Amino acid sequence: MKKLSLFLILLICAVLTQAQIATNIYWVKFTDKANSPYSIDNPEEFLSARALERRARLNIAIDEYDIPVNPQYLQAVADCGAQLLNPSKWLNGVSVYTNSAAVVAAINELEFVETVRNCPNFPEAQREKERWLADEMKIVENSVVSRGYYGGAETQVSQLRVNDLHNMGYDGTGIVIAVLDGGFIGTDIHSCFDNMRAEGRFLGVRDFVYGSESVYSQSTHGTSCFSTMGAYDPNNMVGTAPKASYYLFHTEDGNGENIVEEYNWVSGAELADSLGVDVCSTSLGYITFDMPQWDHPFSHFDGHTAPMTIGAEIAASRGMLCMNSAGNAGEGTCTLGIPADAEHIITVGAVDANGYRADFSSVGPTYDGRIKPDVMAMGEATYVASGYPDWQLYYNGNGTSFSCPVLAGAMACLRQACPNASVQEICDAVRAAGNNASSPNSYDGYGIPDFTVALAMLNDNVNEVESGDEIVSVYPNPSNGVVKVAVYDEVTVYGITVYGITGNVLFNTNNINELETTLNALGSGVYTIRVNSELGSQTMKVVICK
Repeated sequence: MKKLSLFLILLICAVLTQAQIATNIYWVKFTDKANSPYSIDNPEEFLSARALERRARLNIAIDEYDIPVNPQYLQAVADCGAQLLNPSKWLNGVSVYTNSAAVVAAINELEFVETVRNCPNFPEAQREKERWLADEMKIVENSVVSRGYYGGAETQVSQLRVNDLHNMGYDGTGIVIAVLDGGFIGTDIHSCFDNMRAEGRFLGVRDFVYGSESVYSQSTHGTSCFSTMGAYDPNNMVGTAPKASYYLFHTEDGNGENIVEEYNWVSGAELADSLGVDVCSTSLGYITFDMPQWDHPFSHFDGHTAPMTIGAEIAASRGMLCMNSAGNAGEGTCTLGIPADAEHIITVGAVDANGYRADFSSVGPTYDGRIKPDVMAMGEATYVASGYPDWQLYYNGNGTSFSCPVLAGAMACLRQACPNASVQEICDAVRAAGNNASSPNSYDGYGIPDFTVALAMLNDNVNEVESGDEIVSVYPNPSNGVVKVAVYDEVTVYGITVYGITGNVLFNTNNINELETTLNALGSGVYTIRVNSELGSQTMKVVICK
């Protein structure tokens, strides 16, 4: 069979989703990818140039997961009479629609079909999801309102010190973010996205639920989440990644709570990967479904069982930074929603403007004992854009759905600053930069990260020596607040200056003991130390995380 171009593959994916979603949905899993017309030796046929550049930059190999679903298998399923919806190369299957038991039986008889999973919709679990969505979208009182450059979003931005990254020039420029959610009513008309549209940074949409050409239906939830990153309306609202570029993918079905939505999400993440997306932000979570036999018991929260968790892990292995909301179920025994249990993503809980955990924010640990959430961001009284701007432009809402994209935008700025850092390195730095990093737990995770500290940890030029031999050593670096200072070879020190992140002088001395005392008294942050001695001068950065 003649190999297909990337454009044709994406076109096929669009056509496959042109189906009326009803109750008779099935997931068809294939046994293999044998006799595929695609090869890892020709990845340009199924991955964009941008995706390949990211793989090369991060030294990530092309493998079998990247090979699309065998089109011959898809055609055979369609020939049985089923309507194809969304294929998934990572999970090696396809979701289909049919109301015929005979069609299902025929698909089951295909030699390359491993299983056929029924995924019908019933209303009860969806009503539960709608209740917590309604709580998130509810307008709440906010006593902390600013009308500076960031407008009402100033607290949620500055709490992570993302404003300092912006001041350094890291505002998301050149970074591509995919937002996967349940609908984006109002995004196409809201003024806070005018700058993005004018600059051509709104890259496209895809509907994995209905297969329509629009995602501006069903819910305003995605619009509000998106705004915490992408809004650019100075003095009213500026988000955490105001100059990034964006894709919007509709994967959550508002008409039911169906496990096929997890498969929708995986297909969306695959598309994001193929387009070269850098950051994925998802404010969704799944525990119970309309069909109880597909519910996720505690044992599923082990990082490698649920379909969406498997997809999230593969997405991270492709080099994408993935963030997911922890959930809004509060305290209990692992109240997270899938895929918040995934090991190599950042799961985000919610705090208020003062940094205290919101009582609704879900907790871990995972079934296998890992700490989740990873970190926290502002999700109580978060400032967001309304999906109905003719009625109200902005409001304050509650939910980890909002803390997740607030942090995802910050991650985009960090990726811009550190284009060659691995997913693991960035995630580790963000955890280590949390204000609870010295004693992480399953309520607050590693705490609220200071992104200037995370940036310093990822800086390749820590402890650069200007004169040759090192004069002074400060260790450990990064530190949890207790450091030691050593002088090499009993060299004579003429003077030591400690600078803050903005270059302001904090301290001058020629005494090593005074330097050690001063450093141990400083709060969390990134500090520059310049030492002048008989051997010359040395400049180093010191990172303190208390």
